[in-house]
Amino acid sequence: MHRTKTNKRLIEEESAPAILGLRPEELRLIGMIVAFKALLFLFAGQSYQVLQNQRIPGVRGWFEIWNRWDSINYQKLAEFGYLATDEMRPRLVFYPLYPWVVRVFALVTQDYLISAFLVSTLASLATAILLYRLVTLEYSKELAQRAVWFLFIFPTSYFLHIGYTESLFLMLAIGAVLSARKQQWWLAGILGALTCLTRVNGLVLIPALLVEAGNQYWTTRRWQWQWLAIGLVGLGFGGYLLLNYHVTGDALAFSSIMRQNFHKSLTWPWTGIDSTLGALNREAADAEMIGIQELSFIVLGLVCTIVSWVKLRPIYSVWMTVNWLLFTSVTFVLSVPRYTLTMFPIFILFGMLAARRIWMAAITFWSLLYLGLFASVFVWGRWAF
Repeated sequence: MHRTKTNKRLIEEESAPAILGLRPEELRLIGMIVAFKALLFLFAGQSYQVLQNQRIPGVRGWFEIWNRWDSINYQKLAEFGYLATDEMRPRLVFYPLYPWVVRVFALVTQDYLISAFLVSTLASLATAILLYRLVTLEYSKELAQRAVWFLFIFPTSYFLHIGYTESLFLMLAIGAVLSARKQQWWLAGILGALTCLTRVNGLVLIPALLVEAGNQYWTTRRWQWQWLAIGLVGLGFGGYLLLNYHVTGDALAFSSIMRQNFHKSLTWPWTGIDSTLGALNREAADAEMIGIQELSFIVLGLVCTIVSWVKLRPIYSVWMTVNWLLFTSVTFVLSVPRYTLTMFPIFILFGMLAARRIWMAAITFWSLLYLGLFASVFVWGRWAF
């Protein structure tokens, strides 16, 4: 009887008319995310008032408590653009697409902070739908819904909702992968180029898409000229190099800025991991806490990357592997809990594991517990990845 009702509901959903191109289950996903976003903002605002022992001034204040760290830099870039002055030159390490989009929205809102939140909100909703559609290409709708759920309750998922690049980057990257899976290669190339204008690890799409093309060739034994569109991905990074050259006269200025101002450069992954282990021996409690979390998410990413080569399609495994190497192959590791958010195949693996209720409960409990902790620390003004 239960199975009959379930089948009837599925048939009704399949036959229901789409609204704005969205199926009923996708509309429910959006409703869930909007509700969760509101709950997260309410929780974080209440946490801020308790920790700071002061009221949040006005409606805008509820947004300002999230305006920390990189979000301030992106809003400055949206407002003033890229300049070679002493104050603005270090901001050249931040990729341009996000601040450019925020600037466009600010033409309407006349407020860069509100525009940043609008861009991230719309991009996060699009990310949920794209991830759901991508997962349903190979797996059940239930697993796809669980993958979206785990993405949005991940301990650092608050970055999807505030003035950071995570939501825009994920929307474009997942959109590129989905387009490639559906053999819409020119769209995949264009989205990939935009991904590279958002963050440096957009370049990981090049080997990932090449592997997907190879996988499709292995299946069909048929060459497709559309695969050449993968070369468009690199144009995004080329645009970033041109920006560097236009501002400073040096296309690689970002590299020297990263070394001089942020003391980071590429190295072997064990060097970066060793620096994280070193943080555990410091006397400062903050440094120890940050080091423990950095190391924990390094391990999580590594384990999931290894499992992905067994459980997932090669394009996902390549995305996981190269991203993990990028995050750890620096002179000192920082923000891995946030960067792990962009390794979206992790949430497909979580969805598989959560087919058993005990794992569904365990992953949900862990995610919500640390999401509450990290979000509270972040709005308090302390470093939280």
